[in-house]
Amino acid sequence: MANQQSKISPARDAAFRVLKKVYGGGYASDLLRREKLDVRDAALAESIVLGSLRSQSQLDFLIEHFSGRPQSKLDEEVRIALRIAIYQLRYLHRIPAHAAVTESVELVKKAHKRSAAPFVNAVLRKVNRKPVRWPNAAVELSVPAWMLDRWTEHYGAEAARGIAKAALAEPESYVNPETGRAQDIGAQSIVPLLAIEPGMTVLDLCAAPGNKTAQAIAAGGRVVATDRSLRRLAEVPAEAQRVILDAALPLPFRGKFDRILIDAPCSGTGTLGPNPEIKWRLKPEDLAVFQDRQRKMLANGVELLKPGGRLVYSTCSLEKEENEQVTEGFPVVETHLRLPGRDPGDGFYAAVIVI
Repeated sequence: MANQQSKISPARDAAFRVLKKVYGGGYASDLLRREKLDVRDAALAESIVLGSLRSQSQLDFLIEHFSGRPQSKLDEEVRIALRIAIYQLRYLHRIPAHAAVTESVELVKKAHKRSAAPFVNAVLRKVNRKPVRWPNAAVELSVPAWMLDRWTEHYGAEAARGIAKAALAEPESYVNPETGRAQDIGAQSIVPLLAIEPGMTVLDLCAAPGNKTAQAIAAGGRVVATDRSLRRLAEVPAEAQRVILDAALPLPFRGKFDRILIDAPCSGTGTLGPNPEIKWRLKPEDLAVFQDRQRKMLANGVELLKPGGRLVYSTCSLEKEENEQVTEGFPVVETHLRLPGRDPGDGFYAAVIVI
């Protein structure tokens, strides 16, 4: 085993391991952060993992193209090894082809699928960079057909393609100049809608990881930040009063607040670039589950808003079930929508409510 391990680089070994955990329900970015790798290996592992997830539909088509065998018939470990190898061979530059091929064969052996090693080797020896004809737009854009169809219906064909293409690209990194925190440029646009003035009381529901909390503090707000996860609440700035609670349940506060932010947990379809596993995990029926919790959170929040106060309900979802349908019936005075591919950064919806 030690000799076999030495044939596999730490980056590819970690990428294979992380992807297997992602397909078991984990989140790629969280899992990658837990890997103990040097800077160079960490960068390659991240590129392979996130790139393979972003391009998964294309890679599965290419597996069938080069193997002549339906990829759905393959064992999961074999499929993962083929995906990461083909991704390196066709999408990455400066990767020695022999390393991508031989190490993927070794990964299959290490996963106790030794009988599949000759098949994997034979398939990967056929892989080249010649253009292929994708069978449909969903495969070409590497997005579930139902998702692409929804965006086309709601935003038009051009915008839908723009959203899907943006999800295929590595996201730009942004730092919020007010807080010094790494924060997507789209996410930075939400807190200013609250129009916080120094000394105002601010309730930040669903606050973790605390980037928007830090913005509210920087604006001079006296912030109460809540989340139902103690572990995630630890990431929220200590300058806020931190409270563990589930915002979908009755809230314990007696007083009311000048400003309330509900950055609601959602499907995350506006963040497919940094979180590509969402594409393959989300199902249409999940949207109703999110909507039920979001409506409860919004109703709870409005009850705690002072007369003349201002509440912002936001999501990083592009789906109307989680956005307009949640805020319907509330006194919305303005809405904002950011679409990936049209606007910089991730996609966001925000509704400003004033009572």
